Amino acid sequence: MKILLIILGVLASAFVAIQIFALNSQRNIETYPYTVIKKYKTFETRAYEATLFTSVKLSESDFKKASSQGFSILAGYIFGGNDRNEKIAMTSPVSMSLEDSTTMMFMVPKKLHKDILPKPNQPEVEFKKEPAKTVAALQFSGWASNKKIKKYKQQLQTALAKEGIPHTNRFYFFGYNAPYEVFNRKNEIIVELF
Repeated sequence: MKILLIILGVLASAFVAIQIFALNSQRNIETYPYTVIKKYKTFETRAYEATLFTSVKLSESDFKKASSQGFSILAGYIFGGNDRNEKIAMTSPVSMSLEDSTTMMFMVPKKLHKDILPKPNQPEVEFKKEPAKTVAALQFSGWASNKKIKKYKQQLQTALAKEGIPHTNRFYFFGYNAPYEVFNRKNEIIVELF
């Protein structure tokens, strides 16, 4: 019994240490810059500036499969899977298009530009300049899933219709947390506005 308590104590301590590390590292991660235009009851409208992303297009539309596959490819690139074995800082959020196929994107840190980025080892990794855009954003917490994404996408569509705000039907999922983070998980459904 004593050994079991010791093991549980060690596991609990490791869990707490990982969560503290996650919270501290989250503060130092560069995020996709935006300005809030207007806050509504369940969503807000935002203006994003033009930004460079690394991206990978996947034939998969299932959230769990696409996120695992896309993250593996893009993380490989930023963790040194490039012609210079160079590490690139992680940014937030991870963006995934919500279409029949999925495009996953990581923002390129602002101090870097396309001309100086190392060449990816995997040909699927591309650089994509996202233009300045206006969006509506609905936030939700916890772990994302196909079911939750569908639910909150529908909620955002309903809220926009109620406010009479037209949108392009180009929806995205934004995930802000590392897979090992348990607390304060932040997710968003985004749609581009006209």
